[in-house]
Amino acid sequence: MSGWLQGRVLENHAWTETLFSLRVEAPALSFEAGQFVRIALDLGGERVARPFSFVNAPEDPVLEFYGVIVPQGPLSPALARLKAGDALYVADNPSGFLVLSEVPPAEDLWLVATGTGIAPFLSILRSAAAWQRHRRVILVHGVRHARELVYGDRIEELRRTHGGAFSYVRFVSREEAPGALGGRIPAAIRDGRLEAAAAAISPERSQFMLCGNPQMLKDASAALMERGLRKNRRRTPGQITVESFW
Repeated sequence: MSGWLQGRVLENHAWTETLFSLRVEAPALSFEAGQFVRIALDLGGERVARPFSFVNAPEDPVLEFYGVIVPQGPLSPALARLKAGDALYVADNPSGFLVLSEVPPAEDLWLVATGTGIAPFLSILRSAAAWQRHRRVILVHGVRHARELVYGDRIEELRRTHGGAFSYVRFVSREEAPGALGGRIPAAIRDGRLEAAAAAISPERSQFMLCGNPQMLKDASAALMERGLRKNRRRTPGQITVESFW
C-alpha cells in the first residue's frame, strides 16, 4: 500500500488555457527519470488521484508536473486552479518503466512525444545517463497548435549545453508553424521526413522511447516495426520502449 506525502504549490504556470505546470515543494522522493507518480486532492469527501510524470530531474528538490485540463475530469480542473501555498498530495511510490535503465545502449536515443507526453522526456534529458550512454539524443514533440510547444527555454538550454549531440524536431498538425513539420509523427517515419530532419533510423543505431496518446503509440510503433525495429522487453531486448498511462 502506498502512502501520501503532503506538498505545497510553489508555482502554477498556465502555458495555454488548457495546459499548466505545477512546481511543488514536498518531502524527498526517490525515482528514476522517466517515471510517474500519482498526485491528488481531497474533493467532495474523497481523495482523487491521477498519474503525472515528473518533469524535474531526480536530484531536484522541487517536484514539477505538466498536465492538461480535461474539462469534465474530476481532478485536472481543480489542479489547474491551485495557487502558490495551496496543499496537494503526492504518493510515495513512483513507478513506470519508461526509464533509461530499461533501454539497451545505442548510438541514437529518440524521445518521441505528443502533448503532455513530453514530461518524462524533460526529466530524462536532465539526467547525465542520457548523454553518457548515447552519442546523440533526439527529442520529437508533436502538438496540434504551435502555442502548445512548451518548455522552450529548457530546450534552448539543452541546445547550448550539448550542441550537436542534441536535436529537437517539432510537429504541429493543425496549422502551419515556422520551423515545425506538419502532420503526424507516424506518417513522417514512413515517408522519411523524420529521418531527413534528424538522423537515420535503423535497428543497429536507434533506440526509441515513446510517450503520448494511444493512437500515436500504436501507429508509431507499427511504422518503426516496418523498418525492422521491435518492441523492447526484458527477456527479448529491442528498440521500441513504450509507456502510456492514459
